[in-house]
Amino acid sequence: MISRVMTAELAEHAGQRVTIAGWVHRRRQLKSVSFLVVRDRTGLAQVVAEGDLPGEENVVQVTGTVTASSQAPGGVELVKPEIEVLAEPGAPPPFDLYRPVVPAALPTILDHAPVALRHPLLRAPLEISAASVAGFRETLDRLGFTEIHTPKIVASATESGANVFGIDYFGRPAYLAQSPQFYKQTMVGVFERVYEVGPVFRAEPHDTVRHLAQYTSLDAELGFVAGHRDVMAVLREAVAGMLESVRRRAASAVSSLGVSLPAVPAEIPAIHFTEAQRMTSSDEPDLSPAQERWLSEWAVREHGSEFLFVTGYPMAKRPFYTHPDPARPGYSNGFDLLFRGLELVTGGQRLHRHEDYLTALEERGEPVEPYEGYLQAFRYGMPPHGGFALGLERWTARLTGAANIRQTTAFPRDLHRLSP
Repeated sequence: MISRVMTAELAEHAGQRVTIAGWVHRRRQLKSVSFLVVRDRTGLAQVVAEGDLPGEENVVQVTGTVTASSQAPGGVELVKPEIEVLAEPGAPPPFDLYRPVVPAALPTILDHAPVALRHPLLRAPLEISAASVAGFRETLDRLGFTEIHTPKIVASATESGANVFGIDYFGRPAYLAQSPQFYKQTMVGVFERVYEVGPVFRAEPHDTVRHLAQYTSLDAELGFVAGHRDVMAVLREAVAGMLESVRRRAASAVSSLGVSLPAVPAEIPAIHFTEAQRMTSSDEPDLSPAQERWLSEWAVREHGSEFLFVTGYPMAKRPFYTHPDPARPGYSNGFDLLFRGLELVTGGQRLHRHEDYLTALEERGEPVEPYEGYLQAFRYGMPPHGGFALGLERWTARLTGAANIRQTTAFPRDLHRLSP
């Protein structure tokens, strides 16, 4: 490893001779003096030099003396430098990475993502995303959950039966997993409380600002619940933990984007689906994007909360494994969490008795055979349980105010994009 000081730590080494390393973010050559701004993973540092200097995106190692300077990033700069070029770019970047705003349209950014993402403003959402995942893990670890890793190649398209990616698996048909739902339920029978962070694949023919063909899902499942509100309580803790981690780990990214982080109420307000219908003058069996926006605005006005649970969706709109409301069998013990006008999380209580699964599949005209592996767990006894799934890219887009979910994805996959 190169022995180096990170740019964010330079102020701690005032008066000392140290080495930094990174990319040339900006070069400014004046008549009497020249400046290099060097970028590393923690920030920027200014170097005062003479003569010809390496250009933007050269990879350099610089040894110099740390000196106070009110005009420099972090209040210090390097003087009397020794500059070594470690690698030279073969071509200039598609746009100037040193400019304070991004002077390129989204297609250009996505086409040149390996270099475009070096821009601090384009990197910032990914820092917030990473901090969110760390907070999710920290919170669920604290609550006694075990992290699991489940297959992404499955034998049958049983999650929804449509919009799946088929693959050739050594001459046999197989599919990319649409979610870890069946496996995480199964693992409740092993660990009681489990979670997973991993990719899911949806071959949905949507070309919108809120859909991707591959995204990262934050899934959790817990056993011995009294009902779906136990699951909602855990979700509330997970969301609060994610936000706390973003505040702690990604403060500079939050500041650079001007992000306003929401407060999570001690108890997130909740309304039943039928009440949501009444409030929005609708008789549809699901909420439209416009209704989700209206309900979110209502929650801010009436409860001061940017989060809102909608519970009790009709069973007809929920997967077969959803537990019905015992008091209102046509409605589910399920919920969605709305955040800033968009459905962010879906969850609920699941069926847990083997005979209930057989009945549910029969009522929906589904054969039992494709589900045999899944149903094994229930044949041998499973506790009442439930869980949820949160889309990471959608979460990050809501937090950062991104107009397009692709702005929160390093290398998005959608209807049209398979590279880089």
